[in-house]
Amino acid sequence: MKHAERIVIITGAAGGIGRALVDIFAGDGETVVAVDLPGSGVVEMARGLGYPHLGLECDLSREEDILALYSRVEAQFAQIGVLINNAGVGPSMAATVDTSVDAFRHCLAVNLIGPFLMAREAARRMQPGGAIVNLASLAGMVGNPKRNAYAASKAGLISLTQSLACEWASRGIRVTAVAPGYVRTPMVAELERAGKMDLAAVRRRVPMGRMARPDEIARAVRFLASTQARYITGSVLAVDGGWMSFNQPGDAHPPVDGTPGAELARPAARTNARIVLVTGGANGIGAAVIRRFGANGDTVVIADRNGAAAAELAGFPDGKHLAKSVDVAVETEVVALFEELRERHGRIDVLVNCAAVADTFVPGVEQIPDQIERVLDVNLTGAFACAREAIKAMRPGGVILNLGSIKTFLPFAFRHAYSAAKAGMDILTRCMAAELGPVGIRTATVAAGYIRTPRVAQLAKAGRMDSTAIRRRIPMGRMGQPEDVADAAFFLASSDASYVNGSILCVDGGWTLLGDAGNPSELDDECLAEAAG
Repeated sequence: MKHAERIVIITGAAGGIGRALVDIFAGDGETVVAVDLPGSGVVEMARGLGYPHLGLECDLSREEDILALYSRVEAQFAQIGVLINNAGVGPSMAATVDTSVDAFRHCLAVNLIGPFLMAREAARRMQPGGAIVNLASLAGMVGNPKRNAYAASKAGLISLTQSLACEWASRGIRVTAVAPGYVRTPMVAELERAGKMDLAAVRRRVPMGRMARPDEIARAVRFLASTQARYITGSVLAVDGGWMSFNQPGDAHPPVDGTPGAELARPAARTNARIVLVTGGANGIGAAVIRRFGANGDTVVIADRNGAAAAELAGFPDGKHLAKSVDVAVETEVVALFEELRERHGRIDVLVNCAAVADTFVPGVEQIPDQIERVLDVNLTGAFACAREAIKAMRPGGVILNLGSIKTFLPFAFRHAYSAAKAGMDILTRCMAAELGPVGIRTATVAAGYIRTPRVAQLAKAGRMDSTAIRRRIPMGRMGQPEDVADAAFFLASSDASYVNGSILCVDGGWTLLGDAGNPSELDDECLAEAAG
């Protein structure tokens, strides 16, 4: 008898991050197929979870083992919903001159070719809505001595994530990756006990002052595999405590005595409502962000130049929210806003910088300084001023989210100031992650692609935007909805993202992936119209 629930295949499932993945997905009611090497105990582990979970032994360096694995899965389950490529061999820490070609090839076979074959076979059996999440590593993004094969395999896995995402987006299959930093797995803990790893030095290098727990990596994977990440494909989310945001000599965090408690166990969840300030929140993406936090029971402060629209939105659903007419480009108004909020609430838990204005569409040779300065004042300096004041009212656990843009990576002609401001906002996020990590405040950027806001819909209706051409350029074949960005922002501000610091998450339907000529979306016009609806 075949089962029709969402089937989640997890490789490397027997220990560390893999076991945390199994526990979280099984705890959510998903049916888990746990995969690991022979002798790993994976079969017994899955048996302990109960029916219909399944444990299978497989050597991912052998294609015949992978094909046999999928035949076994196919015999029991109706279809595959999620594949998590977690299995891998760690770095050998051997000098380049001491690394054999056979050892190099074996690392690529397990960490890169194996995940490709797993993804290929999963995609053949997936329906639209399927998701593949690859476990990459910071080693694939920054250089490390004596980690040649491991680093090359993880960089290759990141590239594979992006190319498969671009290819399979039109089939409705999303492919993403998580790049963990240092994680306190049982293996790492044993290395520390044996005196083979200086974890105190590692903690000093992380702005948050600790390593990640396996469940923190697993929770990021769960989000990317969920419907809340429906417009995210090809993105690589660094879950590193701010490691990549620190760029200077010395320690990122003061020395820590012993092992931090948050490295050993998840802190108790907070039960009181958060105080959330959203700038530019009267409409579009900002309004969707406000509704998402409001639906969670949080108290939301809506700051927008359009005070009337903000006040109207503040009435949902029970009128406990606050609306303020504020121009973030005016420092005195920003300071006054935060002084009032400190008096009223005593604290701010989350700041979401959504306020933005666009360039006038004129060539660079015709733009004047006043036009550029206005964009920078609102989009970058205003965001900085709000962050500066929010920090004064934040406690450990506070979060600052900046709404960025794909124009950070792929600037558009005529959008010089806007693109520059969004690039500046991304690096502002990272600078603050390095500075604020030691005091327990996290930052992150959401880089939005083409989102069908009411304003964009008006431009398309008026013929000022070729929405069909835009949708053809997007691998997923449609523009996003404001709620897609709101769900990403809500995740990044949640305890499920507790080790995400300084990272940028693209919510763009795969726009930033495309390095080829032509249109990646193969949908016809009728399908495109339906998808964009």
